[in-house]
Parts: sequence; structure tokens; C-alpha cells
Amino acid sequence: MFVLFSDGACSGNPGPGGWACILVTPEGRVRELAGRADATTNNRMEMTGVIAGLRAARGLPGKAVIHTDSTYVLGGIMKWLAGWKRRGWTTASGEPVKNEDLWRELDALVAARGRGVIEWRWVKGHSGHDANERCDELAVALCRKRPHTLYCGPLLSYPYGSLAPCDHKPLPERSQARKSAEPSGPATYLSLLEGRLEKHATWDECSARVKGRSGARFKKVRSHQEEKSVLEDWGL
Repeated sequence: MFVLFSDGACSGNPGPGGWACILVTPEGRVRELAGRADATTNNRMEMTGVIAGLRAARGLPGKAVIHTDSTYVLGGIMKWLAGWKRRGWTTASGEPVKNEDLWRELDALVAARGRGVIEWRWVKGHSGHDANERCDELAVALCRKRPHTLYCGPLLSYPYGSLAPCDHKPLPERSQARKSAEPSGPATYLSLLEGRLEKHATWDECSARVKGRSGARFKKVRSHQEEKSVLEDWGL
């Protein structure tokens, strides 16, 4: 089998972003891949990392074990994708599926390999998992245009910790993911209007933007993880 670890990062969401993945081949070779985009979202970077890894793995034999900390990627590929396709790439509420271009490409890569030979595993982000932390480090470096070095060589010489497949963990429900992020620090208010996301330091600022505006969405958050969960719920 081959093993893939992937992660994405974004500053601003939308804003500049980076992605990274680590591919471990059946022959015991390791290849790190990474890239960036000037204007993107965190979800697009998470997806791009997985897509880049699957592209690089074309032609490799055997089962694939793919790791990601993105509940958006795993939820889409394991739960929502079939319904989106059945409804003509629309959500249950009739809205166009966000990131349809990437979902189509990911779906094609998975189908070409064979859905039965891919195992998807969730890794809790920022929990000390060596490969996930390395992917995050690279994704952030690309996002912020920091110097970085990509490893390509034997697994036995890999310098950034273990690349063994992690234990299988069930994909957390959205509500559980939100509960696991304990609110801390000062409140920030998020608003989404006509596809444009803004952050506000006070409720008065947020209210002035969304009050009386059809289709506006808003939410108070107290941590980065809580903000990430809200943005995933909003499809950003």
C-alpha cells in the first residue's frame, strides 16, 4: 500500500494559502509536495493537498491510506458527494456546491484508482501527530512565502518523525468538532454577505453590516478552531 498525509492553510479565508502532502510509496520512498495560491480558502487548500498526492500516486500499486484533519474533505468524500452528483452538483438546499471544480477532480481520481482500495483516516489537527504537524508546517510556510525544503528520499532517513499510518478514528460530527474547541479569548464576530467574509471586533460593527440584509450570515467565535468550524459550515 501507499500512505498519504495532507494539510492546507490559509491566511484570511479567503486570502493567500498553502497546501502540503507527504507520500510514502510501497518501496519505502518518501516524497514531500507543497504549493500555494494567492487568493483561495482553507477548504480549497485542504482539497488541493489530497488531489496533489493522488496525482503523484498515479501508477502506484496497492491500497491507499489517506490521512487528513479536514472534516470538510472527509465529509464530502464519504457522505455528501453522492447526493451532490445525484442532484446535479447542488446541495440539499438547492445551492451550487462550493469548490465543484476540485470535487469533480477528486472524484475522478478516486474513481480511477478504485473506491474500494482507498481508506480515508481522520487525524486530529495540532495534536502532535508527526506527519500532520509536518504538513501543517509546510502549508503555512508556502502560505506565508517562508523558506522551506521538501524531502525526497528513503523512508528510513526521513528527518521529521514517524510516517506510520495512524489508528483509524471515526469522523467527528460537526457538532462534536465544535464542542471540542473550547471557546477562549476575546470574541470576534464573523459576517458573510454576498459571498464576502468580514471579521469584526464588536457586535455593533457586525450588526451594522448584516442588519436588514437578505441572505446575510453572522456568528460570534472565541477561538481559531471555533472560527474554522463556522467557516466549514458556511462552505468557506
